[in-house]
Amino acid sequence: MSETIRRVVVVLNPNSTGDGPSNARRLRDELQGVVDVELVETERAGHAEEIARDAVREQDGTLVVSASGDGGYHEVVNGVVSGGRGLAAVLPSGNANDHATATQDRPLAEAIRDVATGGRVTPMDLLEVSGAGRTRVAHSYVGIGITPVAAAALNEHDLDAVKESMLVVRAFWRYRPLTITHDGDDIRLDSLLFANIDRMAKYAQLAEDSATDDGRYETLLIPHRGKLRLLAEFTRVLRGAHPVRSRSEPYEFRTHTPTPLQLDGEVFQVDAGSSLTVRCLPLALRTVL
Repeated sequence: MSETIRRVVVVLNPNSTGDGPSNARRLRDELQGVVDVELVETERAGHAEEIARDAVREQDGTLVVSASGDGGYHEVVNGVVSGGRGLAAVLPSGNANDHATATQDRPLAEAIRDVATGGRVTPMDLLEVSGAGRTRVAHSYVGIGITPVAAAALNEHDLDAVKESMLVVRAFWRYRPLTITHDGDDIRLDSLLFANIDRMAKYAQLAEDSATDDGRYETLLIPHRGKLRLLAEFTRVLRGAHPVRSRSEPYEFRTHTPTPLQLDGEVFQVDAGSSLTVRCLPLALRTVL
């Protein structure tokens, strides 16, 4: 897919404890003389989405880069998609960087240089979640159950390996299972994950044959059978041995209780009795890899 990059807008959080600001400045220096680069700082939660939407509407050929982790990139992708055109990419600067780890095999500056001088952009599938009064897209994964509970705990803290382990264990023991209705059946579960990439949370291998451009997504369901069994199931996930199902058709379900819903590391609350639909949007995002 041919496309000319006319400018690059790098979105960064100036108060980030990560490497976003310094990485953004370094990218600008590396692209000097190749393409115009503008650094834009966010001022509040959700601002990255607004910046991305406005940037792609202002000028054709705009690439919006998120100097962040998966959550910041989630906002940028939603902004680019709602803007109706444009390109998005992530400059990994967060804690997990699952999306970049799963999809990028060269420095972003090199990839941008390639496209800006005649190379090709890369189309990529997205996941869409609709229901409960909103529609959002996810670049990597959607989850309910223990996945967003642990993610919420991790997102509230400045992390090192010891803190991560302690927070996950604490979230694990405090967690209570939930029930959904799918295809007329009530399912009591500990975790339900929909993925567009082959790994998450830095450690968990989901599916070796997962692709981001095949019009399909993977589902991983862990039914509730007690905490010791849940621990065993998570061990299987870490080893890439837990069964997953690849599907192209939408997955519809209804919540029975208030439920946290995780999209790319961002957590949203869903009311009891909400009907949700997860589907694949084939090649809905144009990116630079």
